Amino acid sequence: MSLLIAGSIATDHLMTFGGKFADSLVVEQLDKLSVSFLVEDLEIRRGGVAPNMCFGLGRLGLRPVLVGAAGEDFADYRSWLERHGVDCESVHISENRHTARFVCTSDSTMAQFASFYPGAMSEARLIELAPIVARVGDPTYVLVGADDPDAMLSHTEECRQRGYPFIADPSQQLAFGEGDLIRKLIDGAAILFSNEYESHMIQSKTGWTQDDILARVGIQVTTLGADGVRIHQRGEETIELPAAKNVAALEPTGVGDAFRAGFLGAMTWGVGLERSAQVGCVLAAYVVETVGTQEYSFTAAQFVARVEESYGTDAAADIEPHLAGVR
Repeated sequence: MSLLIAGSIATDHLMTFGGKFADSLVVEQLDKLSVSFLVEDLEIRRGGVAPNMCFGLGRLGLRPVLVGAAGEDFADYRSWLERHGVDCESVHISENRHTARFVCTSDSTMAQFASFYPGAMSEARLIELAPIVARVGDPTYVLVGADDPDAMLSHTEECRQRGYPFIADPSQQLAFGEGDLIRKLIDGAAILFSNEYESHMIQSKTGWTQDDILARVGIQVTTLGADGVRIHQRGEETIELPAAKNVAALEPTGVGDAFRAGFLGAMTWGVGLERSAQVGCVLAAYVVETVGTQEYSFTAAQFVARVEESYGTDAAADIEPHLAGVR
């Protein structure tokens, strides 16, 4: 059995300008805008929802399969992911586009000039899941995360046609997608992931009530930020769990991806919904405490200790055997 994680692959290029953009802008001349800024530093961070989740799964000792499109400049990123347990053999490499890239310059007031280049991501729609399954085996789940919208639809439809259990995680695409697209991405999912704001957006755009959604998906998992997580399942009591304790929050980017990785990894261990959510919350805590979405590390003993601190000795005892291979 295998975990296929489909979604965007990208890098973030983040620069800092020590002054204020406003000091260099002339309102009356904005139609002729042509300015440049000498930046003080450059950070290049690995990103994209699919690699972020795959990295988290790899840290838990699993070997997820990354499904997405990148450019020929993906070589270093591929090496990093493979060193951390990610199967990158099925990544589509574009012949003429670079890997998707977010480029952003922030000034001293946190004003920003930013651009997003989708690049090779637009070729994700060319990827078929069946050859990947033939290589790695029947999927436990196929997670369909934010990506080129046509790719998301294609992957979801193929899962339905071939009977692959799929997880709907439209996240960033919810803001741009219309109701018909969102309904197609969600209907029939084994699990639906969203944060609380996104869950309301789903209802608003699809016209579905909470009950309507639960009639169409197996499990709805809603992250609540610092308040933890809520899990709905048709005919079952709602599960609500707090976030991990004693978290020194530093940078929120990628926290949701880490939660999903922890939750999904624990689901494959067969420890149940509550334990899966607890693992997700602890993995998310590691990300929020670091700058960068894939810069965290831990030993098995450290992870188990955080589970015990937040959720008790029984939870730690249930999780510990599954982390035997984590170093």
